[in-house]
Amino acid sequence: MDGERVAFGVLGPVAAWDAHGGALALKGPRHRAVLARLIVARRRVVPVARLVEDLWEDPGPGAVGAVQTFVAALRRVLEPDRPPRTPARLLVTEGPGYALRAAPDAVDAWRFEAVVRAAAGLPPERALTALEEAAALWRGPAYAEHADEHWALGERRRLAELRLSAAEQVAEARLALGLAREAVPDLDAHVAEHPWREDAWRLLALALYRTGRQSDALAVLRRARTMLAGQFGVDPGPGLRRLETAILNQDPGLDPRPEKTDRYLDHDELDARRKPGLDLRPEDTAARSRGSGDEDTGAEAGGSGGEGTAADRLWARAASDFERTVEPGARLRSAVGLLRDLAVTGGGGLTSAREHRLQAVVAAEELGDPELTARVIGAYDVPAIWTRADDPEQAHRIVAAAERTLAALTEGREPLRCRLLATIAVESRGTRSPRGPQAAREAEEIARQPLDPARLAFGLNGVFMQSCTRAGLADRRDAVGAELVELSERHGLATFELLGHLIRTQALGALGDLGTADVHAAAADRLAARDDRPLARVFTGGYRALRLAAAGRIAEAEAAYRALADRLAGAGMPGVTHGFLPLALLCLRLARLPGPAGGLGPVLATVGDAGAGWGPYRLWAEPFALLRDGRRAQARAALHALPEPPADLLYEVLCCLEVAVAAELGDRERSRLLHARLLPAAHEVAGAGSGLVTLGPVRRWLRMCAP
Repeated sequence: MDGERVAFGVLGPVAAWDAHGGALALKGPRHRAVLARLIVARRRVVPVARLVEDLWEDPGPGAVGAVQTFVAALRRVLEPDRPPRTPARLLVTEGPGYALRAAPDAVDAWRFEAVVRAAAGLPPERALTALEEAAALWRGPAYAEHADEHWALGERRRLAELRLSAAEQVAEARLALGLAREAVPDLDAHVAEHPWREDAWRLLALALYRTGRQSDALAVLRRARTMLAGQFGVDPGPGLRRLETAILNQDPGLDPRPEKTDRYLDHDELDARRKPGLDLRPEDTAARSRGSGDEDTGAEAGGSGGEGTAADRLWARAASDFERTVEPGARLRSAVGLLRDLAVTGGGGLTSAREHRLQAVVAAEELGDPELTARVIGAYDVPAIWTRADDPEQAHRIVAAAERTLAALTEGREPLRCRLLATIAVESRGTRSPRGPQAAREAEEIARQPLDPARLAFGLNGVFMQSCTRAGLADRRDAVGAELVELSERHGLATFELLGHLIRTQALGALGDLGTADVHAAAADRLAARDDRPLARVFTGGYRALRLAAAGRIAEAEAAYRALADRLAGAGMPGVTHGFLPLALLCLRLARLPGPAGGLGPVLATVGDAGAGWGPYRLWAEPFALLRDGRRAQARAALHALPEPPADLLYEVLCCLEVAVAAELGDRERSRLLHARLLPAAHEVAGAGSGLVTLGPVRRWLRMCAP
């Protein structure tokens, strides 16, 4: 069997098939885990040390040998005809680890992604056919048996977002083809399962309107408004509001218009034009997106040449001319500007921007121009509100590139140095590296002498990211947020104005001033709606869940946290998402305990296994799980093995979790350490600085661990 013809499936349980479609026996769960981990890496090398770390929570001395055994067994299954002692062609050894060199179309997830992206450039008829065939690739949730593995979570979330996007693309294609009636049932189910997706509500209302059900369309929009306000505390976005107005006015623009698609060709002409298969080669799709220099694309707005709107035609022509005439360095700088705009759209946009950002930096370094590289790195000044990196490995590589570029810059390039230093500060968040705070201070100093508003705003973002090195710094963060709001209002820096309001919402919550925090949350919502910044509403929605928790409305708060976790699943922010829901629910229950005298009994009964979805908080969940099982000695050992919590917005939360366990165990030694850590925050509300959860006044937790 030709190993290169093996097909792999991860859209469901991990599987592999031979060239004839026969299932290959992948043996046990560890073998499938190794294969899945290599597929997640997308043909890149995964070091053996990383495989060991990912496959075992507590690897023993034989873990490396076990990985080698699993790889050897997989090779025998994937390439059974390979002669002895000849190099593997599919699962290869390279450098410090292994890589799966599967062809781009050999993995169902990769094929699905290629079809979804390519379908955006196809006529509706062909897009619909392609997307419906791609949807059939799914056999269940992606990486189904690895749902709780941290290394699979990001890819599972990304693929889930693509699947939802594909469902909405199918609806768009059906509407374009005049198939509104066929679109309604699937869209109805789609919004029921994913009520946070405003575009799905819009498509359902439009489909109903086009089938003559105007009142039902308006009822759907009212339902969307009620749901968004009740579950997420936000108003409908501009798209839903515009559609409601258009329906009320019976706008003729809502009526279906025939598209120039294959649907309107006769059968003979259609057969003559179609090629075998889906015909979705990336180079063809890119050419369609750019437009061709040989055809009339309609130079005037509203002209008849080309397909799509006047804006579509302008984009295609401008992109084609830009690529043809502008040198590579300028193209890189412009690409980073596009990525910056893409990142603030959230979901798949944020994920794609992160992926392409690193590629841009690598490409800039390859050109050997430190000034160009500095501009490419520094241009990605996307405001950051969460103090845990979404992709720590990429953040480390960005910081390393920024440090190399700083060292190579000539004297007198202070504006570029400022942006590089701010980048280092932002990307070093949560790491406890002394370099992060130092870079933040230097960036701020440069930006103030003389004042450069845009650079100072980015520098202040770095200062904020480095303001969680110990407990009790909420007042410092509030000062940063206040300066960002004032600076941004004065100089028209809309995205950093939004960031300032979100920072103040968090910090004022920690300081116990929820009334003023409400004002800033509302301001953030207004700016997010005006500028179409959906990610901001994730954080204001989290703040409103915190408000319910603080008011003692436990059932409502739990429902709000579960709804927020669903919304986070498609937000493209694994640094926030991983472990959020079990942590939020644990905080909700701990905050209601009367104190150490009451014991943890009522809480322990609700704690799941430490490995079940806790993500980066697994170590802090483990003592609770051990106490639940009556293993007090092991719980004490796990408590003492805990490191100091990361320097992020949940520092006080994790300290308080330790306090609860130490109080339950009567562990005075650990209690004294925790009292010293929490004492600087005695005037704050534990956890509320995250803007997502609360454990009540820090004073309560200090009493529990008083020396």
